[in-house]
Amino acid sequence: MNEPIYIVEGVRTPFAKAGTTLADTEAADLGQTAVRLLVARTGIDASSIEEVIMGCVSQPADSANIGRVIALRAGIPDLVPAITVHRNCASGFEAVTQAAEKMLVGRGHIFVVGGVESMSQIPLMYSHQAAKKFAAFARAKSLPQKLRVLSGFRPADFQPLIGLQLGLSDPVCGCTMGQTAEILARDFDISREEQDAFAMRSHHKAVAAREKLNQEITPVYLPNSKNGRTFMDQDNGPREGQTMQALAKLKPAFEPENGTVTAGNSSQITDGAAALLLMTGSALKESGLSPLGRLEGYAYAGLDPSRMGLGPVYAIHRAEQRTGLGLKDAEIIEVNEAFAAQVIACQKVAKSQAYCRELLQRQTPLGEIPDEILNVNGGGIALGHPVGVTGARLVLTALKELRRRNANRALVSLCVGGGQGGALWLNRN
Repeated sequence: MNEPIYIVEGVRTPFAKAGTTLADTEAADLGQTAVRLLVARTGIDASSIEEVIMGCVSQPADSANIGRVIALRAGIPDLVPAITVHRNCASGFEAVTQAAEKMLVGRGHIFVVGGVESMSQIPLMYSHQAAKKFAAFARAKSLPQKLRVLSGFRPADFQPLIGLQLGLSDPVCGCTMGQTAEILARDFDISREEQDAFAMRSHHKAVAAREKLNQEITPVYLPNSKNGRTFMDQDNGPREGQTMQALAKLKPAFEPENGTVTAGNSSQITDGAAALLLMTGSALKESGLSPLGRLEGYAYAGLDPSRMGLGPVYAIHRAEQRTGLGLKDAEIIEVNEAFAAQVIACQKVAKSQAYCRELLQRQTPLGEIPDEILNVNGGGIALGHPVGVTGARLVLTALKELRRRNANRALVSLCVGGGQGGALWLNRN
């Protein structure tokens, strides 16, 4: 990349398991909390922002282009445009990389980017056939007409479709995301015990890192709390004292007969938001701010949707082709824990010459993804995976950890529903 793109600062809300503390907080309110504090913390003139770009997968029907709603509610002047982007689980990455591409072609020097998701508030829906009957009832003028329409309703018309379930299913390969993890577990002979052990470590690391993670969190005000709490200030997903015995009691969630993927070794369904401030080198110099780091390169890649969990391997490979940076160059690695089986499969593929030759058409392995530098503060299994937010969260967490370790380079990556992967290289210097 010719012009350096700096990530100057970032902030996120606490992450809350869906249906818990943040369930009654609208996505737009989560987003504006993060953006408002980001602007206040950095002290930038909000009118100098070129654009606000927010990732969101399940945009609320009452907040069309939620990126714009968030910007205005956060106090960004109405002359500053805003958009919402959607690349499934990589929507937070997409917000970062779209801003970077605009900056590189001279379309602005200062961008606010990030992601937002209220998975608690993904709606229930009625089928198209049922909706047509409701519309006909609304158009009916007289009582006899209304009764005629009502007589056509059947019990199935009142059975809602679960929006969350639909969103976590792939219409092309016909698999739920959990079933794609089961495929990888079988492909790479990953046992239930391996997956549970990975999940347990995620919780232990996240609990141990609470103080560090709090450095990236802003409290969220809870105006309608019924238990006396007025704000939430830390993630509620990590479980103190998580054990293999507790994980072993959970039943397979996606293949009841012979499955190994459970709710315990999968990422949590989560609410949250994150915001990052990006600047070009010239804008940074003028601002006098000190950055967290810079974006060194990135890549997206596609693959078989039924094995979408291998997306990081494909994206890391493509990023290496573009940047010359390989796994050996990373001092910190963040791979989103969509499922334990999925991350373990990526580790196995990356170091296997046979798999790399077969899947990536390369003659050498990608290399090791060492446990010692992988998701050192826990990952999606413990912290949660608010799908539109996670990419931005990975960038923020990795840069904060680089600073704490006085290290230079991090690789952040994730798999993407629909058969894609994303990988970003970050440098603290």
